[in-house]
Amino acid sequence: MSRQYITTAIDYPNAAPHMGHVLEKVLADIMARWFRLRGDSVRFQVGTDEHGTKIQRTAEKEGKSPQALVDQNVQLFEELYTKLHISYDNFIRTSDKQKHWPTVQALWTKLEEVQMLEKRSYTGLYCSGCERFMAARDLEDGICPNHKVAPEEVTEENFFFLMSKDTANLKKLLTSDWDGETYRIIPSSREKETLSLIEQGLEDVSFSRPVSSLTWGVPVPSNDNQTMYVWCDALTNYISGLGYFTDHEDRSFWDDATVTHVIGKDIARFHALIWPSMLKHAGVRIPDQLLIHGFLTSEGEKMSKSLGNVVKPNDILEKFDGNPDPIRFFLSYEIPVGNDGDFSWDRFEKLYDAKLRNAMGNLLNRVLVLIQKEGGNIRIPDSPSDSAQSAEDWKVFSSSMDAFNLHSALAQAMKLVDVLNAAIDTTKPWSMEGEEKVVLLSRFAESLRHVALMLLPFMPDTAKRMTEQLGVSYADRMLDKDFVITEQMQQFGGQNDWKAVGEPSILFMPLT
Repeated sequence: MSRQYITTAIDYPNAAPHMGHVLEKVLADIMARWFRLRGDSVRFQVGTDEHGTKIQRTAEKEGKSPQALVDQNVQLFEELYTKLHISYDNFIRTSDKQKHWPTVQALWTKLEEVQMLEKRSYTGLYCSGCERFMAARDLEDGICPNHKVAPEEVTEENFFFLMSKDTANLKKLLTSDWDGETYRIIPSSREKETLSLIEQGLEDVSFSRPVSSLTWGVPVPSNDNQTMYVWCDALTNYISGLGYFTDHEDRSFWDDATVTHVIGKDIARFHALIWPSMLKHAGVRIPDQLLIHGFLTSEGEKMSKSLGNVVKPNDILEKFDGNPDPIRFFLSYEIPVGNDGDFSWDRFEKLYDAKLRNAMGNLLNRVLVLIQKEGGNIRIPDSPSDSAQSAEDWKVFSSSMDAFNLHSALAQAMKLVDVLNAAIDTTKPWSMEGEEKVVLLSRFAESLRHVALMLLPFMPDTAKRMTEQLGVSYADRMLDKDFVITEQMQQFGGQNDWKAVGEPSILFMPLT
């Protein structure tokens, strides 16, 4: 059994979660579910990045303590991820002094011991929105491209992480290996972007700020006048969740697992450059792969309160009576991994009606109603052609999922739905009688069983409801974390104990 450790970026809870958080968590959840379904042992971690000047300033404006602010907002993230059926195993918070801080401070000490940290005076351009110092080349006409404001000029005495020492090593890591280790960036186009940053020359990174500028954060263990800056604090969550450098550390999901970080392209450079350099100098192995997704726009424009085009996750859930599967489907079907995507209410509703309600929901209902009219029993024939096609479908589907090509895998499942719709209209089973009719309808039901299994990582609740209506015995176990899609389940006619279908019900309600 393979081990998989999949993580997402930890979210900044200075405000309620937005659609970018939804895109990332759904992507990571689909992969975590797929790893489990193929029989891997999985640890899936999410969390919140709760320190920094932005939190400190927001709390001051709202007249509350930083801890009160993050406690209030972190609850919003946890509630949303529950609603979205994000199947995480651990939620890490950087304000957690018991679970997070010991690892962070131990890592800092290790970097200091190998002389990778240096205290120096520094004047730079600081963007509070990005929580980082920026070089002139990072700006557009003197403005931060992400937050559309000019950064502040700040002079401080900080500790710096000497990443410039590792320019050659990091280039080796991303192109061949660094001391036998490699770090795969997915998609490959993002790897080229990161290499271009190395070619421009790597600079040392500010790792702390004076307490006079930042009080809300992890104290630097060797200096009471300094507070850790975002990167050592935030990036370390991936190993603090495993108890690294403490008396309760469990390295089995790091040293003996495939480690995959799922992040957005705006923080790719920190994960591809700073993080592996930190780990290497602390004596911890480098992760295996970095899965980078794009941004989500709204109606072709960046989501902005001033433009009035911000899409709120809870508004989408309310539109579908709390069912998260339509938005999980839309994000997976419309946006190939690594690409930017656009949310359009019109496109969303059209896809829902065409693909989910009409193509899939109506097909399932038609097949079940016709079988019930014949007594509800099924007789799946021994069909070499169906068996061969099913085997090929699963081979292609599994390969796409394993390669993080989720868009293609979901498109394949929906193509099978289209093929079945065309076939039922061509064969007209309602015009048949007797054994011929039952056998044909049973073949349709069996194909829908396979569709439901393929949809399980993407739309877990829908897949379970489909399987319940079909009457397959494993339906009640499909959402268990130890449920595995076996070879027998992938075989056409592989469920010998399946003798009758259940009662049909509406899978997707019409939009009002």
